[in-house]
Amino acid sequence: MAIFAGPEYLDGMKTSASLPLSSAGHELDTSQSSWGELEDSSMLRHDPIALRKKMREQGYLFMRSFFDRELIQEARDTLLAQLNEPGIFDPGYPLDKGVLLPGVNPMSLPHTLLKDNLAVRRVVFGPEIVAFYRELLDGEVRHFDHIWGRAIGKGAGTHPHCDIVYMGRGTRNLCTAWIPFGDVSYELGGLMVLENSHRQADRIRNYLTSDVDTFCEDNPSRHGWKFHGWLSSNAASLREKFGGRWLSTAFQMGDLLTFSMETVHASTDNQTDRIRISTDTRYQLESEPIDERWIGESPIGHGPNAKKGLIC
Repeated sequence: MAIFAGPEYLDGMKTSASLPLSSAGHELDTSQSSWGELEDSSMLRHDPIALRKKMREQGYLFMRSFFDRELIQEARDTLLAQLNEPGIFDPGYPLDKGVLLPGVNPMSLPHTLLKDNLAVRRVVFGPEIVAFYRELLDGEVRHFDHIWGRAIGKGAGTHPHCDIVYMGRGTRNLCTAWIPFGDVSYELGGLMVLENSHRQADRIRNYLTSDVDTFCEDNPSRHGWKFHGWLSSNAASLREKFGGRWLSTAFQMGDLLTFSMETVHASTDNQTDRIRISTDTRYQLESEPIDERWIGESPIGHGPNAKKGLIC
C-alpha cells in the first residue's frame, strides 16, 4: 500500500504521514484511487448559495482557517489544564504538546467539564459558527446543548458510522460541526469522510432509520439490547464495498469540518504519544423539531432515560 511522504512540518508535526495509516486497527489503502484530501471550501464562506450546492454535492464542507488560531489556542489551553489536574501529561514536555504519560488514554471529555468552559463555548457556539450555519441552512438556527468532547490518546480510532442513528428523533436536516483543538497530523488520528457516502442512503436505509436507544420489548432474550451505532468495524473493507475514497487532511488549529447526518465518517488511529482534542456539536434550523436527548441544562443523552421500547 502507498504511504505519504514528504518532509513537511506544521508546528513540529509532520503534515504527511511517514507510517501506514490505520483505522480501528485496520490498515488503510492510501493509494491514489482509495485515499484523498478533503476539498477546501473556505473561499465560499460568504456565498451561501454556493455553500449549499457544495454541501449537497459532497455531503461535507471543509473550511480551512475558519476560526482565528488564537481563539482555539485559548480553549485548548483551558482544556489541557483541566485534563492535567490528575497529572496525565508527561512533565518533561511543555503542556501544550499534550504528551501523555505511558498507558494514559482519557478518550472523552465529560460534558459537565465542557459546558462550563467559557473558552470552549465561545468557539462551538460563538458568532462565527452561528452566522455560518444561518447561511448554510437558510434560516435562524439553534444548536444541541450537549457538547461531545474527544481526548484521544494512542490507539484505535472511531469506527465508520453516520450520526443520524445517535440523534435522529428530531429533524434529519442536521449538521455536525467537528472542530480540532490543535494541529492534527495524519499520525495523530484525524477525522476522515467516505467520499460520496451521503449518496448511498438507499443501500443502508435500514441502518439510517435505526436508533441506538431502542430495544425489543417483546423479546426477553434481547431485552435492553443496545445498538452501538457502527456501520462497520472495518473502514478498509467498507470503502471497498461502497467505492469512493476516504478523505482527510492534516488539520490545522482553526479548521472546521461539517457534514450531514447521512455522511459516513470515521477516524484514523492515533500513532503518537500525544493527545488529540476535538469537539462535535450539532446545528439545525430553529423552526424544526429537535432531539430531546441533547437539549437542556443537563441533557439525558444515551442511557436508561433515553430508551424506547419497540415491538420486534
